[in-house]
Amino acid sequence: SLICKGSDHFGRLIVSSTEISNRTTQPSRVSFPKAGAQTFHCRRPKKAAAFDGVSDRAALQEFSVSNGESFWAAVARRRLSWTRPFHAAADCDLRRGDIKWFAGGQLNVSVNCLDRHVHACPDRTALIWEKDEPGSEVKITYRQLLEMTCRLGNLLRRRGVKRGDCVTIYMPPCPLAVASMMACARIGAAHNVVFAGFSAEALAERIRDAQSSTVITANQGVRGGKVTELKKTVDAAVQSCPAVRQVFVAMRTENPVAMTARDVAMEEEMRMEDSVCEPAAMDSEDVLFLLYTSGSTGTPKGLVHTQAGYLLYAALTHRYVFSYHDGDVFGCVADVGWITGHSYSVYGPLANGGTTVLFESTPVYPDPGRYWEMVQRLKINQFYGAPTAIRLLLKYGDQWVHKYDRSSLKTLGSVGEPINTEAWEWYHRVVGEGRCPVVDTWWQTGGICIAPKPSDPDAEIVPGMAMRPFFGIKPVLMDAEGKVVTSNNASGALCIAQPWPGMARTIHNDHQRFIETYCQPYPGYFFTGDGAYRSEEGYYQITGRLDDVINVSGHRIGTAEIEDVVNQSSAVAESAVIGYSHNIKGQGVYAFVVLKKGEEVQGADLCQQLRNMVSEKIAKYACPDFIQIVQRLPKTRSGKIMRRVLRKVVERDLDGMGDLSTLEDPAAVNEIIQVKVQKC
Repeated sequence: SLICKGSDHFGRLIVSSTEISNRTTQPSRVSFPKAGAQTFHCRRPKKAAAFDGVSDRAALQEFSVSNGESFWAAVARRRLSWTRPFHAAADCDLRRGDIKWFAGGQLNVSVNCLDRHVHACPDRTALIWEKDEPGSEVKITYRQLLEMTCRLGNLLRRRGVKRGDCVTIYMPPCPLAVASMMACARIGAAHNVVFAGFSAEALAERIRDAQSSTVITANQGVRGGKVTELKKTVDAAVQSCPAVRQVFVAMRTENPVAMTARDVAMEEEMRMEDSVCEPAAMDSEDVLFLLYTSGSTGTPKGLVHTQAGYLLYAALTHRYVFSYHDGDVFGCVADVGWITGHSYSVYGPLANGGTTVLFESTPVYPDPGRYWEMVQRLKINQFYGAPTAIRLLLKYGDQWVHKYDRSSLKTLGSVGEPINTEAWEWYHRVVGEGRCPVVDTWWQTGGICIAPKPSDPDAEIVPGMAMRPFFGIKPVLMDAEGKVVTSNNASGALCIAQPWPGMARTIHNDHQRFIETYCQPYPGYFFTGDGAYRSEEGYYQITGRLDDVINVSGHRIGTAEIEDVVNQSSAVAESAVIGYSHNIKGQGVYAFVVLKKGEEVQGADLCQQLRNMVSEKIAKYACPDFIQIVQRLPKTRSGKIMRRVLRKVVERDLDGMGDLSTLEDPAAVNEIIQVKVQKC
């Protein structure tokens, strides 16, 4: 482990102080198996020794920031199995967006997640697939998951998937989805997992941008008692993806689907493959996966994560933010199509040899006690979910929680958006019985960067605050002039002052956009896009997005992406979309619409039309909650829509609009205030 004598003691790390100071020291090499997992040998970490002068969490945090390269090099040598040692910990330039960690090193992510645990404990449960129907869970051991991974890896190789290719995965949370991710990592292909709720058009856009020639899907999905037609969605998507030459189809249900010449019955073909697949030796900075997230330009951006740094960071944060111990059952209820599912349903837990839950259903199916019935039945120790779900369940009352035994719970986590105080306190008091710490986690794509834990024993946790930066993370606040805010009890734009191994490396096929989005706003710092407040005690509270991105139920969506769909309506001349405070979803979608001249359409009809369009082209969660038909939008003289002003109108904060002198015609604001709003 990283820290000895329990997760709340920080004076000891997995490396000696001698090894920290001598960065040329390298561990013994680990050989990949030639004939199956049984030949894989991994040397266990040596007994931990203390860092000189490090006696508590604050001191270790300071060491990890001031001696970042030494810290991460030492941790990487002990926590990962390498086929070739790295020769330098970091080579980074934030101004140019040039990020490299563990140069010269080679490893295989699937070996780190599977083979070394099969060698030590082959029959330990790796995955618990919590299927849609309660009580129908399926447990998969590390031995079984490795065999699935190897068979699928061999199948992909036989069908022409090569190192460096990118495979798109469009599947519900299930063991084969995890095996697909691991199989790609094993043979050196990148994966692009797309949330299985996205429309055919949104899927096609991501397939094309990732330049995938291979897609993996299932015949159908099952969620909340409803069947979704995944194969049909893929069929529609690949019509506009000429590069796709094969689609692997797994059978989630027994219902047959139409198969074409390009389709491959995945499970049938896997059974004919060997159960041993030699892993590729990958460079530390080879691409592990792409994950598409919405940006403010309207085009989804494929953030790139690489092998060693991502895996190390996911494993470390999983273990120490949640105080995960061997034998625990980790329940992250995020879909594998989101980064939370990547890091804390798959890579983090498996790298740590943990047992992780794959949740296929919804919080209220078949009733609002679903989460807590699952906690009782599976004896979940760490539960990690979204504030949206917590706020939803809070409204159903305490009885659905009290109905089930939650004594197994040790840590509760919150992810996706800031959690409000009321929901936090209910989560802590009712769900956790007042004894489980609530870790409100703040991310950058890849992993948790600020959270209440790890902390010293009995350290306070403030409701609704992310609080403490993780090891190696140095947050800073920037003022309006781009200067660092040094005082506490202050707010500003949240940046990170130095690179860390788990950060994204670039945007696929558009590094300039990566630089402009994250590196140029505050040169020499990584701009997160969020605002934050730092308390007198130095704790951080996230205050919300600073750019045009809305966070709906933990799903980030660019306002420009929604506007692009709305503007495709034959009745719409232009639109402006903003987020507003929603007591369940965190943020909702509010659309201001200008109709084309001569168009006469009722608000309710337009609502339905636009909701249908957004649902089809993006996803249901992105649909507008309110539509306001206006004569014109408030714009600057250069033509920029003043969304700041529109937010104030929606919030009814008419006194807080600020200076309107830059508007082309300030009267446009008063016109909007008088217009009737249509609830969708």
